[in-house]
Amino acid sequence: MSRSSPISRRTFLGSAAALGAAGLALPSRAQQYDPYTGQPIIGAAPGGVPGATPDAGAVQFDPNANQRHNISSFSAQSWQSHFENLTNGAVLCDLTSRAVHFWSEDGSTYRLYPSSIPVSEDLTRTGRTEIIKKVEGPSWSPTPAMKARNPEWPDFVPPGPDNPMGTHALWLSWQYYRIHGTHDTRKIGRKSSNGCIGLYNEHIKELYDLTKVGTQVLVL
Repeated sequence: MSRSSPISRRTFLGSAAALGAAGLALPSRAQQYDPYTGQPIIGAAPGGVPGATPDAGAVQFDPNANQRHNISSFSAQSWQSHFENLTNGAVLCDLTSRAVHFWSEDGSTYRLYPSSIPVSEDLTRTGRTEIIKKVEGPSWSPTPAMKARNPEWPDFVPPGPDNPMGTHALWLSWQYYRIHGTHDTRKIGRKSSNGCIGLYNEHIKELYDLTKVGTQVLVL
């Protein structure tokens, strides 16, 4: 199907959801799995979508994880427990509570956002890094490892509603790692990424405006 076709994948999924809400029977489909992480994909169209990235309209997640367990730990924290100072501001990505915390350099501004986290331990990187680049309207390309595992994936996805990076992205000093938005809100609060930290688009826009190149980041 070409890009100019009036029936897009998003339209198809929306129509399917509408039929389901109306109580009409939908054809059953086999469970699909993300070829990179091995996790179930929720929301995939029948037969798969050629070229679709893991974040393009489908959710992958760990079926053994309790998606509600982090609620009790989703609470404010003090920067002193994690940083020596607030030079350039500070961002804490807490993988346990699946939350992102931000403190401004003068300590007057604090924000707390729910986030998505990597779907498996082998895709997770922890430690100290910093923001080295900020992009509004990011494009996306698979890493060499992703492309090797999934040669059918596109080499490039331009900014837009099907881009897995959402509306804004913060590049970290670790190669291929980002804090970015997502157009698929089902991913937030879950183990659902291939390594990055995801936020609602409205939250990443706010964090984008609050941070700067050089803002320190801790992932733990």
